[in-house]
Amino acid sequence: MDQPHAAQARATDASTDDAALVALARQGSEAAVRALVARHNRLLFRLARGFVHDDAEAEDVVQETYVRAFGRLAHFRGEAAFSTWLSRIAINEALGRARRRRPSADLAVLETAAGRASGDNVVMFPIVPSTPDPEAETARRQLRATLERAVDTLPPAFRTVFILRDVEGLSTEETADHLQIRPETVKTRLHRARRQMRAAIERELSVGFADLFPFDGERCADMADRVVARLRRRG
Repeated sequence: MDQPHAAQARATDASTDDAALVALARQGSEAAVRALVARHNRLLFRLARGFVHDDAEAEDVVQETYVRAFGRLAHFRGEAAFSTWLSRIAINEALGRARRRRPSADLAVLETAAGRASGDNVVMFPIVPSTPDPEAETARRQLRATLERAVDTLPPAFRTVFILRDVEGLSTEETADHLQIRPETVKTRLHRARRQMRAAIERELSVGFADLFPFDGERCADMADRVVARLRRRG
């Protein structure tokens, strides 16, 4: 590796901050672009997925976001974090796609309806072992699928707040900055999103309640045989 490339590789490791990577990307550094993409992929995908109900389309949104962002790095002045700037581009792209597919619902109506949702408890996420065995991994995938379906039932405005706060772990202030809304609005939407999530999960899980603790087949027949045998012995 020649010296310029070696220096560039050292400058784009995991410890390099976004500002330095952006400066290198402006100079045409492919390594810096790759580092920025890898660093922000998860946030942007989750954010896009909050607006569109399809993983493939969410990936398209992320890709288009990067193309637009890196195509106009000269317009990034650093007044907000680079992740925030990317998020706003992703939101605009996702919203544009959503509007082309269907008319957006009135947010006031959605929030009023959400305010009438029953239950005030937040959704509690179980802790999963860091190195699960195969059975635990299967259970984790099933749980994740249940949670993802519940997230998809949320109105977009609530879904994005929920994803940024409870899934991505951003603070109230960071979420407000990404979405360009007031912190108080973030708190209200998160509270209502959690209530709707809990209700959606309860609806899905209740369908399977009738199948809990099954006692049929050979176990049932064996019980009958044992009871009859004991009755015979008694008389």
